[in-house]
Amino acid sequence: MKKTIPAVLGFLLLILSLNAQPVPQVEREFRAVWIATVDNIDFPTRKNLSIDEQKAELIRNLELAESLKLNAVVFQVRPQCDALYQSKIEPWSEFLTGEMGRAQAFDPLQFLIEQAHRRGILVHAWFNPYRALHPVAKTVSPKHISNTRPDLVRRYGKYLWLDPSDKEVQNYSLRVVLDVVKRYDVDGIHFDDYFYPYPEKDAAGKNIEFPDDANWEKYQAAGGRLSRVDWRRKNVNDFIAAVGRGAKKIKPEILYGVSPFGIWQPMPEKGIEGFNAYAELYADARKWLRDGTVDYLAPQLYWEAARKGQSFPILLDWWKAENILKRHIWVGIAPYRIGSNQNFTAGEISSQIGLTKNSIETRGAIHFSFKSLRSDLGGIQNALRQTVYARDAVIPASSWIKTSRPLAPQVKVTRDAQFVRANWTERGKRKAFRFVVYAKDENGWSYSVLPASPKSIALSADRKIEKIVVTSVDRLG
Repeated sequence: MKKTIPAVLGFLLLILSLNAQPVPQVEREFRAVWIATVDNIDFPTRKNLSIDEQKAELIRNLELAESLKLNAVVFQVRPQCDALYQSKIEPWSEFLTGEMGRAQAFDPLQFLIEQAHRRGILVHAWFNPYRALHPVAKTVSPKHISNTRPDLVRRYGKYLWLDPSDKEVQNYSLRVVLDVVKRYDVDGIHFDDYFYPYPEKDAAGKNIEFPDDANWEKYQAAGGRLSRVDWRRKNVNDFIAAVGRGAKKIKPEILYGVSPFGIWQPMPEKGIEGFNAYAELYADARKWLRDGTVDYLAPQLYWEAARKGQSFPILLDWWKAENILKRHIWVGIAPYRIGSNQNFTAGEISSQIGLTKNSIETRGAIHFSFKSLRSDLGGIQNALRQTVYARDAVIPASSWIKTSRPLAPQVKVTRDAQFVRANWTERGKRKAFRFVVYAKDENGWSYSVLPASPKSIALSADRKIEKIVVTSVDRLG
């Protein structure tokens, strides 16, 4: 009898350890893609598509995003002081209808939000704050700002540009952004790298100075003491801060992000060289990160690890070191560059995403752009599915945004010969955006991430399910 006690104890300990096995932590990562509308890069694929064709394209895009286990899209709603949504401030976009200002009875932004949310995919609205007219534009509406307020617009090279130094311009673009925040159920607002424009060159190849002389002279005449470059940066900083304040006042839980050029300033001591966004775009993205002006920063790290002067891992580590408030750093990556050289492969993209997973604050990436994923450049779809995006993920939480948690749902489990079914009902006023369903069988725990609309799951009875746990996840993770 005594000889059997250790065996019995061992068996009991095994049972206890199985029962005590903790529910696994769901993977957390921001997985997004830019959907660019300027020049019909991603959507719509050409001008003058019918409403049904536009809807079909958006649905196909979302279905691909869902199949790749992405959880967010960043949709360009204002490429050139126009609108891919119903606006009383700016005219309908030429990239939709073929003629700027020609109305259509379909709102792509509203449709995208409804369809994305149904799939548990977040939508961030992407604005160009100052670009007024792109060279590819063929038409200009009488209601475009270049016609209604030409005093606020500057010609710069082949472009028309709003003057970032003008307070009326800042207020105008702020009004556009806040109008969308008020009227649409967007989950985030987003700017890319265009602030002051990238330098245009004259016939001799020299940089053309941006024509903000009138406002610079007014500033000096009023006793302003900043240098011209610092004055330009202050104008951009003031606008970025104002957008954050205004948006959070309307919707405190909205995520605010900026995607600057990937190099803040060249750093010879780290082997980083190239374009200086701080000096030439007057974009002090490091300040926005260090001050907590933004919830996330997505520096565009469009270079491979082996790239001399712009190495991806060196730049990723630098931005992480500057993140003193532990905001999100969800980098911009470049599947569009797959095949541009022998080192830039789908495997390079997977490797870069793998590096971002090394810390919770860098656990996220935004792909530029949807066209590259849709075209499956270099087999990028399978590379993502089989490696870095093999499991579903919810976004990392933003601890600095104070909000209540959604309550756990009430769950009922039923069994029959074929299925173990769980049905649940939400509790409390705060609704879930997604549900994470954990199931324990003889092989241990596993989980699925579901959108909020289907409040049930059916699992095969062959799995011998022992336990099901359902958790509610809000839009902030």
